[in-house]
Amino acid sequence: MDVKKYIVKQISVFSENRPGRLAAIAHALGEEGVNILAFSIAEADGFGVVRALVDHPDKAKKKLTSLGFNVAFTDVIAVRMKDKPGGLYEIAKLLGDANINIEYSYAYSGREGAVLILRVDHVEEAIEKIGAYGAELIETKVFH
Repeated sequence: MDVKKYIVKQISVFSENRPGRLAAIAHALGEEGVNILAFSIAEADGFGVVRALVDHPDKAKKKLTSLGFNVAFTDVIAVRMKDKPGGLYEIAKLLGDANINIEYSYAYSGREGAVLILRVDHVEEAIEKIGAYGAELIETKVFH
């Protein structure tokens, strides 16, 4: 299995947690024609982390960095899961049984089903286990 085609580049934007920061990020990306496909926000000690899947991560990083935002890339994987009770359990149990830690995740649901975005400590091993299990991994090209 070519695990590389399933590693998705996520942007993480670090910013002060104050009014208008998300709007500034979204506006900047909109000006550059960068589409936000999924995102989550985490907060700790007055700072926030906006994690996002965008269709042009390099373009997004360049624009946000030019505006003074601290931006980093993180490798994540996207798994189509059953959009019904127990769907998340199947993937979480599979990875837990393989001793792969889920550092964080977020999900979205649309017309084509639910998708779980995962940051794990062993990306390539997680891809292999999920693929062997028969769950559908989503290729990078869907996002970028």
